[in-house]
Amino acid sequence: MTTNHRIEKDSMGELNVPANALYGAQTQRAVNNFPISGLTMPMAFIKTVALIKKTAASVNLELGELESPQAKAIMSAADLLIEGKYSEQFPVDVFQTGSGTSTHMNVNEVLAHLASKISGLTISPNDEVNKGQSSNDVIPTAIHVSAALECQQQLLPSLEHLATVIESKAKSLDYVIKTGRTHLMDAMPIRLSQELGGWALQVRNSIARIKSTLPRVYKLAQGGTAVGTGINAHPEFSQKFSDCLASETGLAFVPNDSFFESLSCQDAIVELSGQCKTLAVSLMKIANDLRWMNSGPLTGLGEIELTALQPGSSIMPGKVNPVIPEATAMVAAQVMGNDATITIAGQSGSFQLNVMLPVIAYNILQSIELLANASRILADKAIADFDIQDEHLQQALAKNPILVTALNPIIGYLKAAEIAKTAYKQKRAIIDVAVEMTPLSRSELEKILEPAHLTAGGMG
Repeated sequence: MTTNHRIEKDSMGELNVPANALYGAQTQRAVNNFPISGLTMPMAFIKTVALIKKTAASVNLELGELESPQAKAIMSAADLLIEGKYSEQFPVDVFQTGSGTSTHMNVNEVLAHLASKISGLTISPNDEVNKGQSSNDVIPTAIHVSAALECQQQLLPSLEHLATVIESKAKSLDYVIKTGRTHLMDAMPIRLSQELGGWALQVRNSIARIKSTLPRVYKLAQGGTAVGTGINAHPEFSQKFSDCLASETGLAFVPNDSFFESLSCQDAIVELSGQCKTLAVSLMKIANDLRWMNSGPLTGLGEIELTALQPGSSIMPGKVNPVIPEATAMVAAQVMGNDATITIAGQSGSFQLNVMLPVIAYNILQSIELLANASRILADKAIADFDIQDEHLQQALAKNPILVTALNPIIGYLKAAEIAKTAYKQKRAIIDVAVEMTPLSRSELEKILEPAHLTAGGMG
């Protein structure tokens, strides 16, 4: 007779576990206890916990805390998880015990099962896979390491790509002069390259902000164990662990100056999330500018035409919408919400432990992933290839009464305002009205009101 379950035992007793599960009793208890969201921890996080376990096994072997067969089996098993195998074996809900112990033991149990199979030995998830470690230092370490890796490998390269694409587009459009807008109202002319240059600097400033935060993210909790004192860890473990991890990843990981800070708070991740939120604000502004500039095509601003990517309506034939800027704006909204969650969770350090670690991990990794993907798509599918509606731009520019601002030093503000109001009312070009209402000749006015001249700042 076959069964779909097997009996597993932990310190609380026995319970049924699916027969094909690589995890054990503690994971099953968490599955039973937390049927809350159906959301599980990101694989980037699981892989990082596996990397921590591999690094810890290597260091414990070097320090004589583990025998070679056990250590090497744990390292081999960890490599399988780092490669992305057995992802289905991590079913624990994000909304679980606040220390992340359930996910931690999930990884420990899977690694113990795989290591035992690899070595033919019986390897314990607690005594060997978790040697010299605690959920209370592993999970904060995993948050820092996974966030740092995702920033370096995904987010920063995507932002560099976005900034480069914007700068290249700006350079190619330096000849285009358009009506500037303040309060959504016509203002003095600017070059399109100047407008895009503002976007590019927003992105580059976000790159700098994230890079300035990462040194604090590189400071790790590993070695603090249960409460920050390092109980049950070898005295040299924390330094050797950080050195080994730094060598493995190429990032400058070091033991934190105080493990008590590492365990009790997540201030560095709150800071990083704040930088992600700032980037989200920038992307929202860029996305909304693109939407306004693309609006129309007949009754909006109609300054640019984004590439048509898909039909825009189920009922209105021929309608095409700015889908990439809209998706980017939604990403920005999600990241802002994630930051609020991380901010609240970051306050939840009571004495020696923060107890909202899983939701911090989930949200910071989601923010990084969303921002990285949206930045690259925004660059490639919206900014790189939009077209200029030059005729529309020039018509609007010629009729812009605000050009009269350039006459202020010559005829005074009040006279200039009178000319602008007349041009508005009569729907005439400003130069035609100025010829009638000032002693200046048309040739003089053409020189003063030349839009290209006005975008340089100063009156020449």
